[in-house]
Amino acid sequence: MREIAFDTETTGLDWRGDDRVIEVGAVELMNYIPTGKTFRMLINPGRPVSADTVRITGITDEMLIDQPSFDHPDIVDGLMAFIGDARIVAHNAGFDRGFLNAELMRCGRDPVPEDRWIDTVIIARKKFPGAPASLDALCKRFDISLDARTRHGALLDAQLLAEVYLELRGGRARAFDFDTLSQANIAPERTRAHRRPEGLPSLITEEEMAAHTAFLDRLGDKPLWRKG
Repeated sequence: MREIAFDTETTGLDWRGDDRVIEVGAVELMNYIPTGKTFRMLINPGRPVSADTVRITGITDEMLIDQPSFDHPDIVDGLMAFIGDARIVAHNAGFDRGFLNAELMRCGRDPVPEDRWIDTVIIARKKFPGAPASLDALCKRFDISLDARTRHGALLDAQLLAEVYLELRGGRARAFDFDTLSQANIAPERTRAHRRPEGLPSLITEEEMAAHTAFLDRLGDKPLWRKG
């Protein structure tokens, strides 16, 4: 089962207005496990970045001035090819979906429908009612290191999200169960390779068996182990 952990950084919070995407980050998951394949691009939004965004992400107008706009093939084609037909995992998915789809529609592309999105905030709130459900809070709950997260970044946050999502789905034990292996098209003989073979051959020689039988005959006609 292929999924994509996804995050965006933006000029502000209003995807319905003038705010735009300035960074996308995506991590490929197979059966909840990161494959090592990632996608990350900085994007020129064509408008200034808000002071709050600079403070949170460290991304400035100067860093974006020479970057391509979202409609550049390296970004829109590259990102959508990376996502493919996979489901998209996002934290507070409505936010990322709104921004991504707004950018796609500006390019004349079809939006990604809501039923392809998985919101880890909703999963976390169902699993831990009343508990904080921010990405930071969930990382702390699952003992996922935040040492590298001095500031927000789309790829780093997507990587942290991938770890959180795995834990929300039951952890690595769930990811590596036999049902999951079967879904991944792993050959059945590979899963059977670790099972004990049936019908192990006896290691007793014919001479040893004959000597044992002769010994039992000397013990009489009614030993307990011959009753039945």
